[in-house]
Amino acid sequence: MIETTHPKLPVTEQCALLGLPRSSYYHRPQPASAENHRLMRVIDETYLAYPFFGSRQMTNWLRAQGEEVNRKRVRRLMRIMGLESLAPKPRLSVADRTHPVYPYLLRDLAVTRPNQVWATDITYLSLPGGHVYLCAVLDWHSRYVLSWELSNTLDASFCVRAVQRAMAQHGQPEIFNTDQGCQFTSAEFTQPLLAAGIKLSMDGKGRCLDNVFVERLWRTVKYEEVYLKSYCSLVDAHAQLETYFRFYNERRPHQAHDGGTPGGAYRASQPEAINQ
Repeated sequence: MIETTHPKLPVTEQCALLGLPRSSYYHRPQPASAENHRLMRVIDETYLAYPFFGSRQMTNWLRAQGEEVNRKRVRRLMRIMGLESLAPKPRLSVADRTHPVYPYLLRDLAVTRPNQVWATDITYLSLPGGHVYLCAVLDWHSRYVLSWELSNTLDASFCVRAVQRAMAQHGQPEIFNTDQGCQFTSAEFTQPLLAAGIKLSMDGKGRCLDNVFVERLWRTVKYEEVYLKSYCSLVDAHAQLETYFRFYNERRPHQAHDGGTPGGAYRASQPEAINQ
């Protein structure tokens, strides 16, 4: 929007017209340090094992492992990674009237067929000089990964793209389950699903087991793929994950299917699962 070679308006006046401080225009964000990236990797691995750790417990744990960190730094890095304690928290937030929260519909529900329940979530991945977020849409019955997206920003748009692609390729679910993150309570995410007649279900606050199959997927993806490799760029991460998710869906034996694959389980009763 700023034209440095504009014949009449200098950069100062252009910034004033846009309401942008001149210092903001000249600011160049610095990439995270290699030490912070290393520490974020350690935090990520620890969080997978102990998702009930908040910044205080995470700091104490890291110090016990020999890391010289303070809580302020750990809290900042966990915020960047989109991580928070999954333990119940008393009245830490007030519901936003513009972001309604829907009740959890899966308790005691027998999920017996594909496309009965889909679920989604977001997880953090570290890259050299930065980080990205991974969103995946999972079929609960078969554990089949219907679609996934990567983004370097933690907003709703890439989650919406993942859902749109899943529905374009696989029809639509009867129920769609998410957590109460702002990406999933936003109108951008919820309204297309409601308009399609899909029931929305949301995890209870601090109840990580409400979306247990997606949590298990993240653990599997990270230990079998992400932690074994060092992605050099967003393009590299996308290519490697595409290969892994094909393996996960079509070749990797899954305990829930007695050694069968999620893809095989999803297609086994596909005609019965597609909503008319």
